[in-house]
Amino acid sequence: MKTLVQVAAVAALGLMVATGAEAACINKAGQGTNSTEDGAKFQAWEEVLQATSWGSWASFMSSGMKIGTAPGYQVKNVRTKCVKGGLGSECVMQATLCN
Repeated sequence: MKTLVQVAAVAALGLMVATGAEAACINKAGQGTNSTEDGAKFQAWEEVLQATSWGSWASFMSSGMKIGTAPGYQVKNVRTKCVKGGLGSECVMQATLCN
């Protein structure tokens, strides 16, 4: 009986860890407008980071500033859609960020 209780406790702990890992991912989106498409993409990615974590955004700005990276997070499923308009280009970026 003691072994069964231990197995059940380990299984429950595994479920809690798995649930916590899933809860650590968030989906965010941002929009940017600029005279160039690259500039609009950069602004959209900045908005994604600012909506996620100001600390991650600050680290991003003080490091390589590579679109699609988020210091402290694993980035997945980055999607971008850009159209001509506004000041030149408008872009929307979406991503899943996990910590």
